[in-house]
Amino acid sequence: MKFFSIVSAFLILFQSFNISLGELAQLDEFLEHASFHKEQYGDSLLVFISKHYGELKGEHEKNHQEEQKEHENLPFQNHSCTHHLVNAFVIVTNFLPDEKIEVSTEKAENFYYLQSDSSGFASGIFQPPRHI
Repeated sequence: MKFFSIVSAFLILFQSFNISLGELAQLDEFLEHASFHKEQYGDSLLVFISKHYGELKGEHEKNHQEEQKEHENLPFQNHSCTHHLVNAFVIVTNFLPDEKIEVSTEKAENFYYLQSDSSGFASGIFQPPRHI
């Protein structure tokens, strides 16, 4: 039971980050392109991530349009909004006692009405409207 809960929690966590299995399969292209940047431009991993996912992305795309094909193959480039339907699995166990509970069908009246002797009620001010 704990294993199922842990797997479900990780599944929901990955879905909240919007990580799909296809993007995990593209990690080799990420590493290959990162090594290309290290050899060609001397970029560290943080500079590479900034150039492709951070604040240097616009400048890098503008200056290196010949790498556009490789940039499209990098993971985590999807900008679409996807909504995942999370299925809820509920295991119902019997928490109710086996004793039968009797429900009374008798109505207990706990209110009563007395006519007021006040002059406001007698004069008709607090009476419902009448059809003339």
